[in-house]
Amino acid sequence: MNDPKSKMSNAFQSFMKEAPAHAQAWMAAAQGLEKASALDKKTGELAYLAVLAAMRLESGLPFHVHTAKEAGASREEVISAILIGLPAAGNIVVQALPTALAAYDEG
Repeated sequence: MNDPKSKMSNAFQSFMKEAPAHAQAWMAAAQGLEKASALDKKTGELAYLAVLAAMRLESGLPFHVHTAKEAGASREEVISAILIGLPAAGNIVVQALPTALAAYDEG
């Protein structure tokens, strides 16, 4: 499949290149939190998609949609994850759908 790094936003790629010590610390923390989670990989990625949509962080969607898909998430599960925040965050989560679905459909 495609290189997951190619799905990362330009901003995150710049962060990793220009501030490698900070990026390494960030990644170590993220990996530690993932290991501490009781959620399986697919569920964790779907939950993360919901958070990204609610916080309007669309630049992170392609990478995490790819990761969710690799973990077995269906297109319908990605849609549901994006839209699960409707009651709490409102219709701002709908803005994430085009980016998320384009990332899912591109493979």
